Amino acid sequence: MYIIKVKGKAKIPDYIQLRDNNFVLIAYFRADRPLKNLDRYGLEGKEDALAAVIASLEFGKLQELNI
Repeated sequence: MYIIKVKGKAKIPDYIQLRDNNFVLIAYFRADRPLKNLDRYGLEGKEDALAAVIASLEFGKLQELNI
């Protein structure tokens, strides 16, 4: 699974994209909102680790998600 942080402009907020190994978009959510429904993506119980990864991400850099 891969993760990327997308920079918003003006009134559009920053977003996070989760992509599978074929780079198909599987989740798209606001970076400033609490993480919900992570069980749908196989990330249940990893909210704190994912929040730490999101905080350290650079905008526009695709990175493999290993948590």
